[in-house]
Amino acid sequence: MTEKIDTQGTWLTCRPDIKIQDCTIRDGGLINAHKFDDTFFKAVYDADIASGVSYMEIGYKCSKKIFAPDKFGKWKYCDENSIREIVGENNTPLKLCAMADTGRTDYHEDIQPKKDSVLDLIRVACYINQIPAALDIVKDCYDKGYEVTLQLMAISVVKEKELREALDIIAKSPVTAVFIVDSFGALYSEQVRYLINIYKDALSSSGKEIGIHAHNNQQLAYANTIEALILGASRLDATINGMGRGAGNCPLENLVSFLKNPNFKLRPILKCIQEHVIPLQNDMEWGAMIPYMLTAMLNMHPKDAIAMRSSTTRDDLVGFYDQLVQQEL
Repeated sequence: MTEKIDTQGTWLTCRPDIKIQDCTIRDGGLINAHKFDDTFFKAVYDADIASGVSYMEIGYKCSKKIFAPDKFGKWKYCDENSIREIVGENNTPLKLCAMADTGRTDYHEDIQPKKDSVLDLIRVACYINQIPAALDIVKDCYDKGYEVTLQLMAISVVKEKELREALDIIAKSPVTAVFIVDSFGALYSEQVRYLINIYKDALSSSGKEIGIHAHNNQQLAYANTIEALILGASRLDATINGMGRGAGNCPLENLVSFLKNPNFKLRPILKCIQEHVIPLQNDMEWGAMIPYMLTAMLNMHPKDAIAMRSSTTRDDLVGFYDQLVQQEL
């Protein structure tokens, strides 16, 4: 018997509900301690506006008590003055977003009321065991007037029973969207399909949107994003040239070139890559490599692969493989 797959449209269909979120500054900032200069930030901002991107995620709202400002750039904190120095009042269709990482933000103090901020969206990130604390942040930000979405991280290691329980709770919250986050880049298309159906079951009656944030450890971030899109996800994360921690993310240029929506434009993204992103590759490393493939294959956080690429044994693939397998025993 052929499996019936509930799709929304075809690869030739234009879906007006699709919203792209560019995470280049936020996820790319994990490579360089969030020290992008204003010129690069403005180039990404201008490219997002010209290409029709819906949201630009500019960094974190992290606590300066936990993360010392002398060790990180300003996009670790996204202070209001820092944002306004570049975008002013942001009188554009592009909405600005910052991430509040559960357990790492003084959200009562550091996230101002929406009326005083140029930010539009706060995205709350958490692991499955942090749901209660994350929902406190969600409520606080919603009460302050923001749109709020939720990133449920490391989904590839979450047990289904716990996931369903968490989604039932989240469905009662004021978030507008919940993201499947493949933090380890470990998922295959069949698993994405399975997860989308679980999210649909839990969230469809509440009207909440489903999103996906894919990492490229197995060179599947783009494919998995398309799989989620076809099955009904409408919030799609991507980064310019795939820039992001470790293996990086779904490339924005691939995603825009796939979507059959005349509101999305590829050329501004290519211009940004050519003039601003490629020059950074001399100082910043990201992209699919065998060490990241190995950690994803074992459904492990890529931190060991990131450390290996910064070590004197960065090219010892066999030794790294043996190390990972030993950890699994």
